[in-house]
Amino acid sequence: MAALAGGVAALILGIIGIIIWWSDFLDILRGTLPVLFILGGALAAYLGYEEIKDKRAAESFEESSADLKQEVETLKEEIKELKQEKQTEEKKEETEEKEEKAEDKK
Repeated sequence: MAALAGGVAALILGIIGIIIWWSDFLDILRGTLPVLFILGGALAAYLGYEEIKDKRAAESFEESSADLKQEVETLKEEIKELKQEKQTEEKKEETEEKEEKAEDKK
């Protein structure tokens, strides 16, 4: 409740102060506007520079991600080939074992 009363009192005093010292308020406003424009322009230039830098980084990331996807696909193919080779070797070993058992029975 005290904060509300204090806020309302400050608002009323602020309005009265602007009315009484209107010309001084305009002088201060005229003095601060160029500084605000300079700071705002510097901030906008910095943010624009960062945006350009981010776009370049995103483009290089997309290129590298495409390269990585290609590499993953080639590795998947190599794994499939190795699995097939392993299966054929296992089948050969099984057939050799069966042949050896069949010879042993004779």
